[in-house]
Amino acid sequence: MAAFLLFVFVFTTHLISGFSTQLPPPNYGNTITILSIDGGGIRGIVPAVILQHLENALQVYDQDATLANYFDVIAGTSTGGLMTSLLTTPEPDTNQPLYTASKIIQFYKELGPHIFNETSGWNPTYPGPKYDGKFLHNIAREILKDARLEDTLTNVVIPTFDLKTLHPVIFSKFKVNKVPSLNAKLSDISIGTSAAPTYLPPYYFKNGDTEFNLVDGGVAATNPAMAAVSEVIQELKKKSRRFRRNTKIVLLSIGCGVKKAEGYDANVADQWSQGFWVQSGLSGAIYDYAAKDMTEYNLATVFPGLQSSNNYLRIQDYNLDPSMDALDNATQINMDNLERVGQKLLNEPVLRMNVTTFVPEKDKNEISNAEALERLAEILHKEKQVRLKNKLMEKRGRPFIQNDAIPLGRSWSS
Repeated sequence: MAAFLLFVFVFTTHLISGFSTQLPPPNYGNTITILSIDGGGIRGIVPAVILQHLENALQVYDQDATLANYFDVIAGTSTGGLMTSLLTTPEPDTNQPLYTASKIIQFYKELGPHIFNETSGWNPTYPGPKYDGKFLHNIAREILKDARLEDTLTNVVIPTFDLKTLHPVIFSKFKVNKVPSLNAKLSDISIGTSAAPTYLPPYYFKNGDTEFNLVDGGVAATNPAMAAVSEVIQELKKKSRRFRRNTKIVLLSIGCGVKKAEGYDANVADQWSQGFWVQSGLSGAIYDYAAKDMTEYNLATVFPGLQSSNNYLRIQDYNLDPSMDALDNATQINMDNLERVGQKLLNEPVLRMNVTTFVPEKDKNEISNAEALERLAEILHKEKQVRLKNKLMEKRGRPFIQNDAIPLGRSWSS
């Protein structure tokens, strides 16, 4: 009898602490948790290093912790979309994801040189993209196999852009029941969101009777944070039983690093020809900078007072060495340098984007990104404990405490 009681105690303790369990829906807790990962090609090594630190911080509380079991939504564009699929696709016969954050770093460093293996004889006038994409297509299918969007361990949001319809296609697990065509294979979704124009070929596939002609999700949303938040808000408006309207949102958004923007005087730019704009790539770069700033601006409507918000953390290197800015520089030296960028970024202070000047500023609490991630891990762990406890109480037929009354402890910036 004593042995049985001990077994029950240990089992219940493991259940409450989050041992090998998926995250119950937000209606059992206080907070909707979102992770967003930018696009950036081989620079995806940078957010992978950041995520490894967060995963390690979670494992202080739960040795089997994985990101998919602590975030309600994981969103990614391009390289971030591929990362999202790897982090959320379950291994056969288990509830564990195929990849941890540390394995993703190795994925890039081992396979990146094969993905970005330049087509023989290619030059800028060559018909077709710089890379044929065959290795990426094959490895995505080999790793992700037949897993579909509905199979992911948590809700997933992956933006792409359809060249034929000229509209974004947002592959959202929230919508697969109402829009079955979105329930595509994760390998197809990952290939499509990664098909950066001029680098990799546009990707055609059919899911049922629906055709997709996809290019890189960065065309629509290099930073997918707002897309993820929008999906959550749509669920809240639908009054889904899994979501409560008064639940707060916590968002972690991670960039792949960008080189410092260099502007030009209008009286210089007014002499530029159309050909110069196109050949220099300035027009695309300007739109990219503008899109990222507008994402921050729009997020400020969701998280008022962005400078002092405890609900939103953006980690980005805004002054990346120009030698590391290329999406496709998969040399060993550059990949090692990108890994060091991520490690250095952990020790740098948290920055908040000033959405009036669009200049990142130091957070008033002057904590490092690593400290902010460790405090976020504490928040995520406590939120999961609350949900598991409330779900267990419900199963026993007891009403659980009003979620709003259960504190999560200190915020990551306090």
